[in-house]
Amino acid sequence: MKKTIIINKNDAGQRIDKFLTKSFPNLPQSELYKAIRKKDIKINGKRCDIKDKLNENDEVYLFLHDDFLQQKPKEYDFLKAPKTLNIVYEDENIMLLDKKPGLIVHPDENYHYDSLIARVHHYLYDKKEYDPEDELSFTPALVNRIDRNTGGIVMAAKNAEALRIMNQKVKDREINKFYLCVTCGKVKKKFDVLTGYLEKNESQNRVYISEKKKEGAKTIITKYNAIRTSNKYSLLEVELLTGRTHQIRAHLASIGHPLAGDGKYGTNKENKKTGFPYQALYSYKLQFEFKTDGGILNYLDGKEYSVNPDNIWFIKEFDSLG
Repeated sequence: MKKTIIINKNDAGQRIDKFLTKSFPNLPQSELYKAIRKKDIKINGKRCDIKDKLNENDEVYLFLHDDFLQQKPKEYDFLKAPKTLNIVYEDENIMLLDKKPGLIVHPDENYHYDSLIARVHHYLYDKKEYDPEDELSFTPALVNRIDRNTGGIVMAAKNAEALRIMNQKVKDREINKFYLCVTCGKVKKKFDVLTGYLEKNESQNRVYISEKKKEGAKTIITKYNAIRTSNKYSLLEVELLTGRTHQIRAHLASIGHPLAGDGKYGTNKENKKTGFPYQALYSYKLQFEFKTDGGILNYLDGKEYSVNPDNIWFIKEFDSLG
């Protein structure tokens, strides 16, 4: 079978072998590499190498057996997910979404079709901004993750260029993330910058914090400001100066102030007193501070987006905690 593919903007910039592996899941790598060697796969009518990168409007010619060219079925699992989203901000390139506690961001082993990314796909599909039939290898994707039982802003990219830029900005720490949380106990300092060393235990899905550096441990820096305190609890705004797994939950617990409702790093005794169904933690504000060129997203530089604190479930409960 001969098939011709015209490369669109979202698929450009990829190696030919990576693109075809994602586009045709029934095509074994051994057959892919053999077809390239035998010139059964060409770019713009010319012989290609597995490392050749694709450009927009390139024509890829495939002379392969029909079975290898079978693509994704037209029934999409994401259409089974609700399309309900709490949108903080949206434009042609990105979305900022207020994820509520209890919703997973990506499918897991207990996946039952509902996740934040599935809702994004369903929402954009209905808006006719995303159709898997038009995209061979790209799908709208989340830029950051938040634990299932944590709420807050999750960033999503609608196109490949926006995803690449946003991933780089997160890596370069050009997007500042602020959280609100309730801790058990009254913090001694109104403001503090905490430094520690984090070790991750994959099998336990938890991390351990120490004050002294250990081999393999990663440095963490957590800044907090106490907004309100009572005799037994503190409402804090936290800024992550490093971004590690469970950093806020584990770091605050390590200084004697676990998050209220946190079943992993807190205590059952304290959690029962609050009656909180989830850990009291919310990623409520983002600041874009680009130090380098942001390309098509330069308009975000200097912008700030946040969830109204009055709409965060545990804020209303703080005064009644005692």
